[in-house]
Amino acid sequence: MREYSLSRKVRTVVSVSAALCLFGGPGLTSAQSTPATFTTRSLTPETALKAAQAALAHCRKEGFQVAVAVVDRAGLPQVMLRDRLAGAHTPETAIAKGWTAVSFRTNTTALAEETQAGKSMSGIRHLPRVAMIGGGMLIDAGGSTLGAIGVSGGPGAAADDACAKAGIKAIADDIEF
Repeated sequence: MREYSLSRKVRTVVSVSAALCLFGGPGLTSAQSTPATFTTRSLTPETALKAAQAALAHCRKEGFQVAVAVVDRAGLPQVMLRDRLAGAHTPETAIAKGWTAVSFRTNTTALAEETQAGKSMSGIRHLPRVAMIGGGMLIDAGGSTLGAIGVSGGPGAAADDACAKAGIKAIADDIEF
């Protein structure tokens, strides 16, 4: 009987050791080299504002009254500017375009094309908060996504994209690292 108990204890120790190795416990070399935290880069509010102001200025120069939103890498708004005569829907739409771009890590013009009716990803259009229309562009630097800019109110996706690009261009030298 005693021998059985000893044998059972040995099996238990072996099982626990195997579980620790499988699930990242002591003795697993790759788990020990995996960091417990990571670092991300974010736009400062001043940089986000500079991008939004440049996008708004570009749209004004073209004769468009728009709203511009800059969101962080999680899709949360950092800055939202609405020109005096921009439609009431434009602030919410600009934020949604930025959120959509950063959420799917793709500019919204490309997403609008890939989610057309009948395409395999068309169901994405029915998710809450998404805006499958041009004007949402990622802000990337040094291989990292820092956020996105959304523009709403221009006469079409190409106009909104052009304004968003102007906003990103205005901060390009500031964010390269």
